[in-house]
Amino acid sequence: MFVLSQIEHNLPMPPHLLNRPLVDAIKAELERLFLDKVVVNLGLCVSVYDILAVEGGFIFPGEGCSTYKVSFRLLMFRPFIGEVLVGKISGYDEKGLQVSLDFFTDICIPGHLMQFGTVRGEDGRWALKTEDGDELHLDIDDEIRFLASSIKYPPIPVEQKEDDKPFAPMQINGSIKGDGLGLLAWWVAEEGEEEEEGEGDGDGEEEQEQ
Repeated sequence: MFVLSQIEHNLPMPPHLLNRPLVDAIKAELERLFLDKVVVNLGLCVSVYDILAVEGGFIFPGEGCSTYKVSFRLLMFRPFIGEVLVGKISGYDEKGLQVSLDFFTDICIPGHLMQFGTVRGEDGRWALKTEDGDELHLDIDDEIRFLASSIKYPPIPVEQKEDDKPFAPMQINGSIKGDGLGLLAWWVAEEGEEEEEGEGDGDGEEEQEQ
């Protein structure tokens, strides 16, 4: 889910930061540029992990700041395809579910990637219909386990209408098709039953040994 990415960047250093130790000043400027921002094909920057090398410090003609060539590593949020994550349902619409990880919210689980038998009701909520005829609703704030099926970095739109959703530079599509995926509450009961069965088998073996 989190990876280190090494980057080289020509960093102009604002003069007001030069009264600080150079490494501290460079880190502060890198955090201003990258922290909480998406880098295409790398992911969402969570923190500046470390600074590997600093070169230069040249002042180019017509500029009032010194420029350094900096090699550094960023801690990025970028789940790999097939990775299993746990988040909370933050919303739903006709396309599917929106899921939040608190620090990242642009996650969608489309209807065709939900468990077989999941349908959208008249009230707009999605629900899994069981063989017994019960409906297991997927409600807002429910914890959900999903698999990352794709990650997209859409281009910045030239024009955006007022009623359009805010632009998301990184979009994750999730899937809850498969055993163990979906609401955590669906599987807690089954896991508890399996543990009880295992304990029961163990007790039987002990009695036979006695």
